[in-house]
Amino acid sequence: MSMLRKKIKVRRKKGYVGVAVDGVAGFWRGWIWQIFKWVFLSVLIGAALSIVLVVMLRFVNPYMTYYFVSEKMRLGTIERDWTPLKEFSPVVARSVVAAEDANFCLHIGFDIEGIKSALADNGRLRGGSTISQQVAKNVFLWQGRTWVRKGLETWFTLLIEIFWSKARIVEVYLNITEMDEGVFGAAAAGRHYFGVEPNKISTLEAGRLAAVLPSPKKRSASIPTPFIKKQTRQIIAGARMIEDDGRADCFENS
Repeated sequence: MSMLRKKIKVRRKKGYVGVAVDGVAGFWRGWIWQIFKWVFLSVLIGAALSIVLVVMLRFVNPYMTYYFVSEKMRLGTIERDWTPLKEFSPVVARSVVAAEDANFCLHIGFDIEGIKSALADNGRLRGGSTISQQVAKNVFLWQGRTWVRKGLETWFTLLIEIFWSKARIVEVYLNITEMDEGVFGAAAAGRHYFGVEPNKISTLEAGRLAAVLPSPKKRSASIPTPFIKKQTRQIIAGARMIEDDGRADCFENS
């Protein structure tokens, strides 16, 4: 009789532990599912909002960006003047594209060969980041080199390539890129360096403006060093080349 009671007690004890373990496991499974659901919904909502934002900025000019605001707070004032692409001298867009992303019309946001070259040559300043990627970073994101930011940059690059024309991408780039400390856009830079209007920028001046990229805080278009002069000559030749071989057609004939 005592042996039978002992067996019953043991069985009850095992059953109690089993119920407790199942309850804890179920509790954590429920929490994990809730977390997964909220993460999934957050990603879905974020993706939807980013698509809406990109489509909107296809038609609305991005007057305010994170970098604009941060530089204005740091410097007190910035120079910029939004100018439509058609109001620029054509050589301006050609020069900037030749300098920063000569294959802009041939890729869909990512220049694979340029990335390979940039990775192979640590001293290379150009070639790793396309104009589309720079627009994605400067319009929608913040400065930095984290994996999170690079992942978001890739996402926004794909979106602008899908929803924007190549001409729109170049137009936005010409208006948001920094060409001297606190001077944003080729129109403001033309006035700042040379005192000329966007449609009066010459071939030499366009080459000089493009030559200050990608280090506008360290270079000057109006006081060119021998390096800047050499870069300018190469950019002028490159601009003529992409005009002749059709690599400027996607933003000039759209």
